[in-house]
Amino acid sequence: MEFGLHLPASSSAVKSEDLIRFVQTAETLGFYCITVADHVIVPKNISIPYPYTVDGKYPGTGYHLETLTTMSFLAGATERIRFITSVMIAPYRNPVITAKMLASLDVLSRGRVIVGLGVGWMKEEFDNLKAPPFRERGRVTDEYISAFRELWTKEHPSFNGKYCNFSDIIFLPKPVQKPTIPIWIGGHSKQALRRAGELGDGWHPIGGVPTIPLEPEDVARDLEMLAGYAQKAGRNPKDIRVALKGSLFDREKQIAPGKRRRFLGDAEEIASDIRDYRQVGVDTMIFDVRRPTPTETLERMEWMAKEVIAKT
Repeated sequence: MEFGLHLPASSSAVKSEDLIRFVQTAETLGFYCITVADHVIVPKNISIPYPYTVDGKYPGTGYHLETLTTMSFLAGATERIRFITSVMIAPYRNPVITAKMLASLDVLSRGRVIVGLGVGWMKEEFDNLKAPPFRERGRVTDEYISAFRELWTKEHPSFNGKYCNFSDIIFLPKPVQKPTIPIWIGGHSKQALRRAGELGDGWHPIGGVPTIPLEPEDVARDLEMLAGYAQKAGRNPKDIRVALKGSLFDREKQIAPGKRRRFLGDAEEIASDIRDYRQVGVDTMIFDVRRPTPTETLERMEWMAKEVIAKT
């Protein structure tokens, strides 16, 4: 099993030197990847409930470094660790320009890019960015995935879709990774599972939160559905990675009395959770280890590597 960490970049108090130290320490400790969140703007009035909190309120402050810029900056400070958009909202960006940026970063980082891709949930962000219609975001995402792969793999790329069109072009450089940059599909809905099975190189859900516990038995059930979609599309489900993102919780985050929340507790309890997920097919676990200060965050990262992962 591989392990990754979510970049603690959602506060203006975190400086560039803190982020460099975070990724370099993660690399030294042997972590596989760093995930980077994606929001361009955060509207002050949000009509759709946030899916990962009990009250439906978006918990962020609105502070977000641009995803691809951040990945590029930190890739230059590291040698081996991979960087993952987690998740990049596909409809927000022009697909040809996005494919170019990702291919360029893959070349410059020597093949260390993974694209975590989602359809998005914040309607007002779509509206402000003048993105394709919110209600069509699933179809847009499917089309952009096909356009990315066309640009990244074909000598003479050409594409004729509803939301994206190009032909008679030279698209260089191609990504270093072969056959192409991996695309992990975010989300836990039936449509996300369908997208991962038909089009993705990986499935990348969030689990262990109150609104979406995604217990190991839930993952096992969802993977059966994903396998069905993959087989129907003529693909081998075993070729699709399963990368679950969770958070490490403190004791005060226990909500349901009598039942311990996943990824909450001592090293052996969290290691036991990881083993449960591995048993049902999860091959990559990504954790959010953020604490109030950069020093505390680094301490928790080291504890994770030396005390938790060592027990798995």
